[in-house]
Amino acid sequence: MRPSGRQADELRNIILEPGYAMNAEGSCFIKAGNTHVLCTASIEERVPPFLRNTGKGWVTAEYGMLPRSTGSRMGREAARGKQQGRTVEIQRLIGRSLRAVVDMEGFGERQITVDCDVIQADGGTRTASITGAYVALYQAFDKLVEQGKILQVPMKQQVAAVSCGIYKGTPVLDLDYPEDSNAEADTNFVLSSDGRIIEIQGTAEEDPFTEAQFTSMFSLAKKGVQDLCKLQREALGI
Repeated sequence: MRPSGRQADELRNIILEPGYAMNAEGSCFIKAGNTHVLCTASIEERVPPFLRNTGKGWVTAEYGMLPRSTGSRMGREAARGKQQGRTVEIQRLIGRSLRAVVDMEGFGERQITVDCDVIQADGGTRTASITGAYVALYQAFDKLVEQGKILQVPMKQQVAAVSCGIYKGTPVLDLDYPEDSNAEADTNFVLSSDGRIIEIQGTAEEDPFTEAQFTSMFSLAKKGVQDLCKLQREALGI
């Protein structure tokens, strides 16, 4: 039924490669099928002005797509001198998702920026970015522990994200581009490792979807996020 031949509740083949970028304090190269994203976490010994002298740190994110990550070349946003609305929306989503699981008082007045660069896109770039960003951020915190600057990794939960949709009338997990471009509904679920909701984005592409269909997608998402969290733990050795 699905173009990829996967079952309705089956993730794409997910590969997490931690420590991929040698110069970053934390990094993860995530492959979700043919969607590939490099996530790097960089530590700075400063915080935004609104957090100075509060004892709290800050986690933020930036997101971008390489010109040939898609079927035809996209112009670089830097060359245009302005980020697109989609880019701003996604990087804010990544930042919110990470901050939801971090103890902001647990790493001092430092800022960590997680850069998510899409090398190849085949649907689900924002969800793959969040899942990989968690691994990169955890590594950056672990680096601070190794250096004796903090006592422990200040993360309260894991966070991962996955898309679900209605494809040919059936709820399915982890849409790739052929499904995403033809889905009757498209949703993104950002969940913590204990199953709590951080953010849900959902759109009916054709007819409105029902509460029962939403519940089915949510159930698929919870299963998918649990599988992703397990892969994160295995990648980090925790």
